[in-house]
Amino acid sequence: SARPMGVFVPGMTEIPANSPDQIQEEMDRAQSVRTVASTAMNATSSRSHCVFTITVERREPGSDAVRRAKVSLVDLAGSERVGKTGAHGQTLAEAKYINLSLHALEKVVIALQEKRAHVPYRDSTMTMLLKDALGGNCKTVMVATASPESEHLGEGISTCRFAQRIAMVANEVVVNEEV
Repeated sequence: SARPMGVFVPGMTEIPANSPDQIQEEMDRAQSVRTVASTAMNATSSRSHCVFTITVERREPGSDAVRRAKVSLVDLAGSERVGKTGAHGQTLAEAKYINLSLHALEKVVIALQEKRAHVPYRDSTMTMLLKDALGGNCKTVMVATASPESEHLGEGISTCRFAQRIAMVANEVVVNEEV
């Protein structure tokens, strides 16, 4: 059998669902298998990003046209200043990968914001998965969270600047319809 088109990610699954309850069950299951660990800054720090994509197909009765939509819910692990978190061993290795992938995401956003001819989507699995949401045929909403504590002011400002950059990216949205 032919391999499906798109980005291959080890451990990623595609599960057909026929109801909102099934989708909720899968979201709960995905959340339960995420890696978390304690750091000096966060007792339950996410050690991985989570991308949950829902693809919906609709065919009007009596029509040959099929419309498709995709909703990606993305929960990114936060950027970490390793010195502040006290990370070492496996947690340090995870922090490095988290920061590298967030840096790749930032490079994509900057390239889109500056309307460069080349956008480095292929620098990270995450940016390849989010290509449609970042400069593609999607409506994109971002919710950024930051700690209100003064000791985390630097990280909060960095998060707000990143959110501001993403807000400047313009997607061109058209109906996904084929016969």
